[in-house]
Amino acid sequence: MIYGALEAGGTKMVCATGTKDGKILDQITLPTLKPEDTIPGIIDYFKDKNIAALGIASFGPVDLNPDSPTYGHITTTPKPGWADYDIVGAFKKALNIPIGFDTDVNGSLLGEVTFGDSKGLSDVIYITIGTGVGGGIMAGGKLLHGMLHPELGHMLLRSHPSDPYPGRCPFHRNCLEGMAAGPAIEDRWGAKGKDLASNDAVWELEAYYIGQAMVNLILTLSPKRIILGGGVMHEKQLFKLIREETKKQLGGYINTPLLHDMAGYIVPASLNDDQGILGCIKLAADALKE
Repeated sequence: MIYGALEAGGTKMVCATGTKDGKILDQITLPTLKPEDTIPGIIDYFKDKNIAALGIASFGPVDLNPDSPTYGHITTTPKPGWADYDIVGAFKKALNIPIGFDTDVNGSLLGEVTFGDSKGLSDVIYITIGTGVGGGIMAGGKLLHGMLHPELGHMLLRSHPSDPYPGRCPFHRNCLEGMAAGPAIEDRWGAKGKDLASNDAVWELEAYYIGQAMVNLILTLSPKRIILGGGVMHEKQLFKLIREETKKQLGGYINTPLLHDMAGYIVPASLNDDQGILGCIKLAADALKE
């Protein structure tokens, strides 16, 4: 049986087909333009693929409440043309197959716990740090939605004593995204992160903010693992610094065997950037089951 997967991002749309065991059969990438310029091409891609169901993991915010009149909609995004767009409805109408739907970061998390190094773990957090910051949470083996869905990138942080930067987020200024996403790095230091690889001060400050976020998540959600993905985390030197900063800021308050092995507790994504697509395949398989 073949499943369709759509990782719907604010910059690009990744479309793929695959099997339940996580084998990707075919994959294309299309730019994210306005819906009327983007969706028809995606529908054309899937129409002749004989897929049994489609999994969509989308940028948001999105409405994940099946009882809501706007279920399946992208809601208050500032991306032109996409606010209040019924993305699930568009594919339901065109393809007439079961559709699984979640956030982009929950899709990546689902891919990691289904097919990646975190397979079988029931309490995991996935955070992507790139142009923006997003997070997905699995608690007790279930993806957390709640009132809407977690927006971990907008948790408020205290500024480092030596950092005068006010934060870039237009809503909160000094949230995780405002202080540590890629645009904040470029804004603060005058260059992109990839061009600052040898500047230790950049990554020590970055680790301070990400480590602070790790502490908040450990103390509130008590995960068994935290996975960090996204473009900023391609700077591999960050992992050691974040683990050290997390331990330092925890201050010895939590003392568990998992935290004794920080290299196995705060980890990189393990699926070569295919975690989102693989999560969509799992969403599609679950939708067909339901």
